[in-house]
Amino acid sequence: MDIKSLDLFSQQFHQNPYDYYKKIRPHQPFAKVKMLNEGHSTWMAFTYKAAEAVLKDNRFIKDMRTVFPDEMTDENLPPIAQSMLFVDPPDHHRLRSLVQSGFTPKRIEKLRGRIEEIAREQAKIMSNKRTVDFINAYAFPIPIRVICELLGIPSEDQLDFQRWSNALVDINDDSEYDKVNLEFMAYLEKLTEQKRVSPGEDLMSYLIQAEEGGERLTVSELYGVIMLLIVAGHETTVNLIANGLLALLTHPEQLALLKVDPSLVAQAIEELLRFNGPVEFSTDRWAKESFTFMGQQVEKGDHVIVSLASADHDPSVFVKPSNLDITREKSPHLAFGKGLHYCLGAPLARLEGEIAIRVLLEEYPDITLAAELSELEWRQSLIIRGLKQLPVKLF
Repeated sequence: MDIKSLDLFSQQFHQNPYDYYKKIRPHQPFAKVKMLNEGHSTWMAFTYKAAEAVLKDNRFIKDMRTVFPDEMTDENLPPIAQSMLFVDPPDHHRLRSLVQSGFTPKRIEKLRGRIEEIAREQAKIMSNKRTVDFINAYAFPIPIRVICELLGIPSEDQLDFQRWSNALVDINDDSEYDKVNLEFMAYLEKLTEQKRVSPGEDLMSYLIQAEEGGERLTVSELYGVIMLLIVAGHETTVNLIANGLLALLTHPEQLALLKVDPSLVAQAIEELLRFNGPVEFSTDRWAKESFTFMGQQVEKGDHVIVSLASADHDPSVFVKPSNLDITREKSPHLAFGKGLHYCLGAPLARLEGEIAIRVLLEEYPDITLAAELSELEWRQSLIIRGLKQLPVKLF
């Protein structure tokens, strides 16, 4: 396979990337690929070994201000690019420390009851229709309601957040991205000021006031963290729930097994994350210096990303990776990344996924796919793996 001519961001590729990855991995564990249609190329890790190595190697850095100091500054870098996901130590440690106390296992577990209530409410709302778009009716509302309640964002603004979030992660023209970014920023500026004057018990109020070793978030860092939490806090979970259901519906023996033994749901979520996870590619990294990596010469400033989806189907790590097996004992999958930038919201995503799938199967045990697999259209994104719609019959 000529990897240089392969468009990894085309609709054809998104329909079933795993067949392509299966052909690429044995010959190209770490290789240059075409980046969209702009003539640019990027290094991509395809095997588990290469992926893990990139994610843990501190020579691959995240902060664009270090790589391109003359072009990227605090003033012209969007706030989300100044969040903890896109910076390196020591800034990364400072930002993560300020945020992570809001995502402790104890705090997340306290949300269990409320997440269950929201899932039941969304399930009931669907009951007046036999066929629905599962994403709009169920997979989207649950995580957006959870993250908005967690941050203290009014419920009437949730649809705006869906639009903004989709635009920020999908492949769109720059003008649309800039327009959405300005709208998002204007909204956050207004809401932040309200919470400074009248703080609540929500996470956003906490972040405004939070200190770690005498340090506070700057205004740009605050906006960046909130944008990151909203985008990452619901985009990944929406697609975990939707991709997970699709996998179960197309593997009826696994779906039947889960119905018979609902206690398998936590194990099932780990396998669904591995099998067709919500994040296909890692976020951007750049080579801090020139060096040899996996037998390839990487030059200073080279762009590098990881195919998490390919790594999670590597047969050297996972037995029969093309098989969905919700009883799989151990799954060191990379769906939430690895190393320094391991996803802070992973416990929340797991909990929402478990509850959403369990409640759905309790309320609609006869749910089936209402479209041919070939008819489903995947979103074009540089990060997310998710469907535009998922038609299902509830009963």
